[in-house]
Amino acid sequence: MKIISPTKKIFGDFNSFAHLREKLRRDTKVLVFTNGCFDILHRGHCEYLFRARQLGDFLLVGLNTDDSVRRLKGSNRPYQPLEDRAYVLASLSFVDAVIPFSEDTPRRLILSVRPDVLVKGADYDISEIVGAKEVLSWGGKVERIPLVEGKSTTAIVEKIRNSK
Repeated sequence: MKIISPTKKIFGDFNSFAHLREKLRRDTKVLVFTNGCFDILHRGHCEYLFRARQLGDFLLVGLNTDDSVRRLKGSNRPYQPLEDRAYVLASLSFVDAVIPFSEDTPRRLILSVRPDVLVKGADYDISEIVGAKEVLSWGGKVERIPLVEGKSTTAIVEKIRNSK
């Protein structure tokens, strides 16, 4: 098994990823897309990403930038900077690529990537999943993966706070 440096799996934006997307299309590979903050990576994230990867040939993770995380989660977040979050995600063998995005939602990235499968957690109703309508419109699929009970960044942070 060839080991790929995590830094080679991190793309600055869609333009730097476009050539690889074209190759995946030519080779009729199924591109799976998901997104998130992935602030403190934990088992729940890993199980989710592993299951997402099983839905296709290539897993692309859209990663919220630090500014985007602050807008969504509050001024004390993220706990880990973008570079660290991207590196840790890219270190997972079942994550094939990571692209940061600065908007509050991944809609623009989804429209650029045109994934074959869009994945979110089962805590989302399909009508709430950003990009679902568009992915379905070009013949793609939208999948919801159950979350791992009790595994969350919030639970980890609370446990740390309560241990003082």
